[in-house]
This record gives sequence, structure tokens and C-alpha cells, in this order.
Amino acid sequence: MEFIWSEYIRHRAESREFDLGKIEEILRYSAERYFDTETNRLIAVGRHDERLIMVPYETYRDTIRPVTVHAVTRQQINFRIKTGRFTNEQIRNEIL
Repeated sequence: MEFIWSEYIRHRAESREFDLGKIEEILRYSAERYFDTETNRLIAVGRHDERLIMVPYETYRDTIRPVTVHAVTRQQINFRIKTGRFTNEQIRNEIL
């Protein structure tokens, strides 16, 4: 997979002190993934040092385009699952 790093994601990562290499690892290997029903984007969740982060991203053929990156708490993720904003990526794929 090829990664497309926009100037925006580069800026957000730098301003929030995230390493693009670690973000790429999360996008490649994270087992925790969701579909955001509000933005229609995929979400990868993983650890960046001591912080839990989520990375909304889009895919097209064999490219991945991270949109932004946020520090997040487990409580925020659980709330989004409970309210239906986040669904399991696997469930989304079965629907399509």
C-alpha cells in the first residue's frame, strides 16, 4: 500500500507531536478499526508512545490517505460505539 501524506496531515501530526512513521504502523497493523458513520471514513486506533490515537483515513485501490490524527480516550471510543457513530469495519464491509 502507498501512503499519501497531505500537507494537512503533516501539519496536524507535527503540531500534536506525532511521528508519521508510528502513524503509518498503526494504519498498517492496528487490529482496532471502525467505520465512522458520520464522516463515512475508516478509523484506525492504536498507541503512539503513551497516548491512544485515532487516525481517520480513506482508501482508494492500493493507496491510503490519512486525513488527520487525534489523541483520544477509551471512554470517547466506547461512547461513539455505544451511540452508533462507530461500527466495526468488518460489519461495514459485510453491508457493502
